[in-house]
Amino acid sequence: MHFQLTEEQRALRDGTRALLAGRFGRDALRAAVDGAGLDRELWRELGAAGLFGLCLPEESGGVGLGLAEAVLVFEECGRALVPGPLVATFLAAGEVEGAATGETVVTTPYNGLVPWLDAADVALGDTAGAEPLSAPVDPLTPLHRLPGGERTRPPWRATLLYAAEQLGSAGRTLDMAVQHAREREQFGQPVGAFQAVKHLCAEMLVRVEVARAAVYAAAVTGDPVEVAAAELLADQAAVQGARDCLQVHGGMGFTWEGDVHLHLKRAWTRAELGGRARDAEEALAASL
Repeated sequence: MHFQLTEEQRALRDGTRALLAGRFGRDALRAAVDGAGLDRELWRELGAAGLFGLCLPEESGGVGLGLAEAVLVFEECGRALVPGPLVATFLAAGEVEGAATGETVVTTPYNGLVPWLDAADVALGDTAGAEPLSAPVDPLTPLHRLPGGERTRPPWRATLLYAAEQLGSAGRTLDMAVQHAREREQFGQPVGAFQAVKHLCAEMLVRVEVARAAVYAAAVTGDPVEVAAAELLADQAAVQGARDCLQVHGGMGFTWEGDVHLHLKRAWTRAELGGRARDAEEALAASL
């Protein structure tokens, strides 16, 4: 069996990356970090590009593609650190009017947390009594916490899409680490020539490729156990990859002006929203 992307899937991936690079480049990212809020114009452009209606039938105004294609698109969104309740709006596209076109922003509680509640037009599920977190870890993801601390595991499609975003972020931090290792010089040679840095980059690559295989496979099968495995591997690739990228950058990586810390903070937040590692581990253990 040849498990490769089709020409159409590669075009979708590349087109999404080009769209986000042109519309949500570094200036827009830093503006969002500085508190610009949710960019509703960008949200509508994503809707017009078919992101939210990707899996809706064409007769319902969607694109008519499958979850495997959605995973490719969400991977690119994670790579670009696009802010906003992308997963909730995508999953609500067939239920909430205006969600598919990006006219309506939808959020929903996942694991006792509600992202972007103040910016959302529609909140699915019970959000009564939700209190805003005064200092969320990720400056690009404002959060509310539900009272009582109840944590329910998200539906598997939400977990898979968060894993796809984690995969995209892991791929981006790998690229950042490799680029810095090639360009930064110490003692008259690139830091990538040092064995310790080589090992960090090689380990990042292995985690990314293993996670990619797991996420893509889970998108094809929809098997809950494979989704749990994809979640664990993608979370690890994103969180540890961002940590290793910080190490490759040295002190420069910890500065606010750098983007590495944004990937680490978003990875932490996605890991909480997408599902608890313990639940995924229990699902895998029960299947053995």
